[in-house]
Amino acid sequence: MWRIAAITMVLWRGVMFAQSGSPVKLPPLRIIRYEENWQGFQAKPGQFEAIKNIRLSSKLRLTTGGDIRQRFEWFRNEEWGLEKPGTDGFHLQRYMIHAELRSGRGLRLFTQWKSNLVTGRQDGPRPTDRDQLDVHQAFGEWTGESRFPVMLRVGRQEVALGTSRLVSIREAPNVRLSFDGVRLALPVSGWKVELLALRPVRTRPDVLDDTPDNRQSLWGVYATSGERAWWGGGWDLYYLGLDRKRARFDSGTGREQRQSFGVRYNRRKNNWDMDYEGIFQTGTFLDRSIRSWTIGTNTGYTLEQASMQPRFSVKANITSGDRSPNDRRHGTFNALFPKGNYFSQADVLGPYNLMDLHPGVSMQLHRAWTITVDCDLFWRYSRTDGLYDVPGNPAVPGAGSTARFIGHAYKGGLEWKANRYLSFEAEYQRLFSGTFLRQQGRPNPIDFLAVWTTIRF
Repeated sequence: MWRIAAITMVLWRGVMFAQSGSPVKLPPLRIIRYEENWQGFQAKPGQFEAIKNIRLSSKLRLTTGGDIRQRFEWFRNEEWGLEKPGTDGFHLQRYMIHAELRSGRGLRLFTQWKSNLVTGRQDGPRPTDRDQLDVHQAFGEWTGESRFPVMLRVGRQEVALGTSRLVSIREAPNVRLSFDGVRLALPVSGWKVELLALRPVRTRPDVLDDTPDNRQSLWGVYATSGERAWWGGGWDLYYLGLDRKRARFDSGTGREQRQSFGVRYNRRKNNWDMDYEGIFQTGTFLDRSIRSWTIGTNTGYTLEQASMQPRFSVKANITSGDRSPNDRRHGTFNALFPKGNYFSQADVLGPYNLMDLHPGVSMQLHRAWTITVDCDLFWRYSRTDGLYDVPGNPAVPGAGSTARFIGHAYKGGLEWKANRYLSFEAEYQRLFSGTFLRQQGRPNPIDFLAVWTTIRF
């Protein structure tokens, strides 16, 4: 009952406040909540944001907030019907609450708790469906003054780098991802340079049982330029190191030590927008040397003066695969800790040994309504490597077929932003099996529907 009461209260207050009009400019509500800055904000009597920037003393301020997501997912022929023929529908619940304490000396303490539940799934929870109650984030941070704007953050924290191609908060699945470790950010000649040393937190289903994953470690340097550094755009340059004691690929299982070197370029000019990224990886897997890579592009054009302001886009991605399990070189790209909805909300295929072409169009039906329609075509990069899910686990073996074409998917999405606190979204996708999947005994198409609402306050 307390959950229903909380949803009702936040929804009612959010709608009423939005209709009455904001008396002051409010900071935006972020997906990563510690990115919000409520310093200097002063709520008026009766304003819902009275839970923000509460004065405890002359130097101490407290900010609180939370997130609630209710999501329904429905599958037909999940895993191509091989293991789960027929249909399955289930309800996913996410509850998160946070508190931030700031002092006037650049010190900050931040904590966020989570409760993630699932009901109605026939085979029980997936690894990222259930976590009854746990600490999602808890860190201390120090930020220097304007003459020395260095940031040091220590503890459990969410991390999203760039477009979340390699390191993300894993927003689409029910349980988000956090890391234990240290991050240091400092300005260098107009660039923001961040050093990090982290371990991912293992999601466990019970109460207060999440622990750092000692089987994996991540470290590196990530540098971000201003908006117009070179060639009129923004740049990311980075190095990331990964050590996994037990990595699984189609060619075997063993220790993986991998180095990733990446560059990203993004720019907006007139009606065009573009985001291009390339990554090269080296290291060792078992007794084999790693040589893998990826190139990803996202190019869009918006008719800003047209009705509904349609944006036409084309995404294209190539991620390398292993050419032979018997040679001395391992060629499967590793996406490390990628975003959950890499190609779609359905989470079927991951960015490993894959080529895809993804045209689409999005339109503003109303200032609060957005519709998206797109198509995605998939091929294997290497005919001898298999397919993987989004976390990187082998999903379909490569042996037994030399076909490249995996299949194609049609997708439609709808989003309604009711106000700054409340949104509704829905997505439907149908993934048709191509030659490779049919030859591997997976001829059935996958149907997927997700409908969810998010309350953020």
